[in-house]
Amino acid sequence: MKSARIAAVALAILVAAAIGYWWGARQQAMLPAKTDAAAAAPAAGERKVLYYRNPMGLPDTSPVPKKDSMGMDYIPVYEGEDKAGGGVGLSPEKIQMTGVRTEAAAPRELGQTLRVAGRVELNERRVYAVTPKFEGWIEKLYVNATGQGVRAGDPLMEVYSPDLVTAQQEYLIALRGSAAAGAETGDTLKRLQEGALARLKNWDISEADLERLRREGTVRRTLTLRSPVGGLVLEKPAVQGMRFMPGEMLFRVGDLGAVWVIAEVPERELGAVRVGQKARVQVTALPGRDFDATVAFVYPTLNAQTRTAQVRLELANPGGVLKPAMYSSVELAAGGRGRVLAVPAAAVIDSGSRRVVLVQSGEGRFEPRDVELGARGDDYVEIVKGVKDGERVVVGGNFLIDSESNLRAALAGFTAPPRATHSATGAVRSIDLSAGTVSLRHDPVPSLSWPAMTMDFAMQDKGALKALKPGQEVEFDFREEGQGNWTVTRIAPRAVAAHKGH
Repeated sequence: MKSARIAAVALAILVAAAIGYWWGARQQAMLPAKTDAAAAAPAAGERKVLYYRNPMGLPDTSPVPKKDSMGMDYIPVYEGEDKAGGGVGLSPEKIQMTGVRTEAAAPRELGQTLRVAGRVELNERRVYAVTPKFEGWIEKLYVNATGQGVRAGDPLMEVYSPDLVTAQQEYLIALRGSAAAGAETGDTLKRLQEGALARLKNWDISEADLERLRREGTVRRTLTLRSPVGGLVLEKPAVQGMRFMPGEMLFRVGDLGAVWVIAEVPERELGAVRVGQKARVQVTALPGRDFDATVAFVYPTLNAQTRTAQVRLELANPGGVLKPAMYSSVELAAGGRGRVLAVPAAAVIDSGSRRVVLVQSGEGRFEPRDVELGARGDDYVEIVKGVKDGERVVVGGNFLIDSESNLRAALAGFTAPPRATHSATGAVRSIDLSAGTVSLRHDPVPSLSWPAMTMDFAMQDKGALKALKPGQEVEFDFREEGQGNWTVTRIAPRAVAAHKGH
């Protein structure tokens, strides 16, 4: 009984082993077929190479791998990267390697800082001329140098004038006589007194001198002419002892408590300047010191030679540190026209005749697009036409993408013109199945003015190479696929071609 059980177990083991061997052999027999099928089909996600382009950007391509004259490998162009109108496609690896960054176009308030040159000028409203209204002589000068500082009321000079002496005498006679005369005579003398006093006032005799005349009651031979304002003596034609006539300028005094800066603004930037606009002024003589200014006036004419307009700014000059004719640097904070659609200035590729931005049209795809620009800010530029709100534009690595696009003629149009096809007869010299090329000794080609020669051709249908043999006479059609790259589009034995012709 025990031996029978052992025999049954052994038999079961042998049966299981036989079944396992049969199943393994069956799977092994099926494995080569499955592997061959997998080898025949392209791997999932594998891209098809359409052609190879010159690595230096020259306008030539090749249907097969090759090297340029410098030994550099031609770059493969894959299916999907060369769609008509589809822009430029980059792999995630290339995007990461080139540092491509994008930013969305969005409404923004464009801030602009306009930097121009200027010069410090006198405030014309604070310049005064000392011009006596009577004839006389300068007896003594208290201010005897150009550039000397004066305060309002400071004496400038002592002058003698017969008219001043006569006016003082008339005033004192009328003043004394009116006090002792009767009513009628007193009125006459009073009017004479008032007339003499008015004449002295009209000659700009100071109130202090008139008070002294009333108080002392004596005529002085000379009177003191005083400065009407505080400032610097800009001009001093006055010379001690000289005779002067009514209206002749003896002193020119300028108040430097406030000055002007005349800025030269280029014509193209005038639209950003307006009256009341704030500005900041710096001068070379005072490094690190800023002065706040305000645009007071935009001159209505332009300089035809420099194409600039003058803009006048007003600013305080504490301590008189700003001197006339100093050169200055002016920064104008130009305000915008409200929120406008804008992109970073770095996104715009300006070729001179065209302005282009690269718009992200999909994952890893970028489309060159012409744009019309408007106002400019410090970092952003307004887009008038060409890009919509929310579209992402390339702001980093865009010149690398533009180079890639130019190599594929993206900006000039993605479709190539029709290529001419030529026909010839010849003989097969050699065949390279791995490269997909054939060497043909062809007869003269009249359409290209070619003589008979031997040259290599790429095959459009690489499978046709298997039917060719060295020494075989053939008739073929070919065309230029790229600069200097010729591809056979049809080839047949000459005997077959002749038979088809009957």
